Amino acid sequence: MSALNGMGTQASERGLRVKVAILGAGRIAQHMADTLTRMAQDKRYQGLVEPWAVASRSEERAEAFAKEHGIPKAYGSYQGLLDDPDVDLVYIATPHSLHAEQAHACLQAGQNILVEKSFTANAAQAGPVLDEARELGLLCTEAIWTRYMPSRKIVDNIIESGAIGQVKAASANLCYPTTHKPRMTDPALAGGALLDVGVYPLNFLDMVFGPKPLDRVESTALMHPTGVDEHNATTLLYRDGTMGLAASSMTMASDRSGAIWGTEGYLVCRNINNIEGIDVYDADHQLVAHRSVPAQLTGYEYEVAAAARAILDGASECPQMPHADTLRMMELMDRIRGIWGMSFPFERPSR
Repeated sequence: MSALNGMGTQASERGLRVKVAILGAGRIAQHMADTLTRMAQDKRYQGLVEPWAVASRSEERAEAFAKEHGIPKAYGSYQGLLDDPDVDLVYIATPHSLHAEQAHACLQAGQNILVEKSFTANAAQAGPVLDEARELGLLCTEAIWTRYMPSRKIVDNIIESGAIGQVKAASANLCYPTTHKPRMTDPALAGGALLDVGVYPLNFLDMVFGPKPLDRVESTALMHPTGVDEHNATTLLYRDGTMGLAASSMTMASDRSGAIWGTEGYLVCRNINNIEGIDVYDADHQLVAHRSVPAQLTGYEYEVAAAARAILDGASECPQMPHADTLRMMELMDRIRGIWGMSFPFERPSR
């Protein structure tokens, strides 16, 4: 266990940096490595985080990855990373079906974790991971980057200002043709559109409405020949009469828009997966305001910085994505899959 673990704000005052390791060497891991490299060279973050290690099941792949991104250590096994006493934070960047097992392993090794979305394959896996992190006093947070971005606060401010009146409904969609990626269509890897891209529209709605009680959930999906969802549409009806509409797909492209509808107007977010700008309209559909978002390194820096600061503060969760929100989203996706009758092989009772 490194000098930072267990030292909380004392470590921050001493100027110690959080050493970040990446578990996995796929596409998303490449983006994170690029982010860490840029953060280490940026005056806003260079005193906060330090790229430290990468682990893959292939030593050759790990070494090539480390060399490409200037990462000091490369491990040809996940166990090698778990045995490194200097690691402060592990970014878990493997398929959904592996997240729970690897999260437990990191926590038991005394390592804080930033787990790529979806957090796990289901709520039954998520709960014990979150419980273990709290019991051990280690940080565990979900890497759903939109929760950490400045755009979230901009949207909140517009709503709180009353510019669109009382919010009554919201919609969001995110669709990418990604069936060429084997993990997307593999039920054993918790594939399908919902857990990979559908999590973003649902999180968009949750950031608008929060933990309000649901009256009912209605959903439908078209299934891939392998048994996972190709595309889906879900309606959330809350007990207070508000409504959320979400859609996602792995076989088509969409405008990726998010809209929040109020009694006095509405706002439109361009690209809910990484908001590029926000337009505010009145009830006569006249554009009354445009809000730009700050320039970013890659967009991943916000979740990394939040996790690093939480570690230095001795926290077990990040306020941007507290454990309760992660568990609520996992339970919602379980409920949606239950409506479809869709389950993963590892969820079914063995005969």
